[in-house]
Amino acid sequence: MNKRITEAFAHGKAFIPFITCGDPSLEVTEQLVYALEEAGADLIELGIPFSDPTAEGPVIQAANVRALSGGVTTDKIFEMVEKIRKRTAIPMVFMTYANVVFSYGTERFVKKAADIGMDGLILPDVPFEEKEEFDSVCRAHGLDLISLIAPTSHERIARIAREAEGFVYCVSSLGVTGMRSSITTDIGAMVKLVKAEKDIPCAVGFGISTPEQAKKMADQSDGAIVGSAIVKLCGQYGKDCVPYVAAYVKEMKDALW
Repeated sequence: MNKRITEAFAHGKAFIPFITCGDPSLEVTEQLVYALEEAGADLIELGIPFSDPTAEGPVIQAANVRALSGGVTTDKIFEMVEKIRKRTAIPMVFMTYANVVFSYGTERFVKKAADIGMDGLILPDVPFEEKEEFDSVCRAHGLDLISLIAPTSHERIARIAREAEGFVYCVSSLGVTGMRSSITTDIGAMVKLVKAEKDIPCAVGFGISTPEQAKKMADQSDGAIVGSAIVKLCGQYGKDCVPYVAAYVKEMKDALW
């Protein structure tokens, strides 16, 4: 287990924001990371844009399109992370799709991510049954491959939990990412199933956009993950988004205490 990821959950409930690298630009993404940390983020998910992001709703899909049309590449993102790591040790994980890793070369991608100081990798389109080819490489380089569990996979939750690393990403609602008015999944039951198998932090994501929702989810788990609501602000305010995102994240983090 990556020490920095464990550390992210060591100070009470963790707040985990997601941003798409290169939306609106990599320069702004870099500034966002510093602002997110200052606003109270405990771990940051950096999305590497992909042209066909199957798990994403319209907000993050649009961010992917904006980033890719702005010329963002995996190598440019790696360079940005190298710069970020000179200034901060905040835990960071990449979230992207199997194809992005494959096309770069799995070994080359994972080694590079570990070398530049990333802590983990989330691949939402890789099912548990197919994770071994990524997992073995991640283990070899000390990068945590983060497992996702969904409300549908009851009998699978125990199996997934046993092999999980870093933290478990509990998907709060079926379907794609996006903002929901209400979240009805029994998160508490999912978390109990995980903890019965392994002492590992569980963070809840998909559909959280208000401080009340974040608190409700974090009360039943170890932390809340928020993506679409933040990416929406990046889309709305473009290069001026940093203070708006920082204020939103501070409000969300404050709600978890």
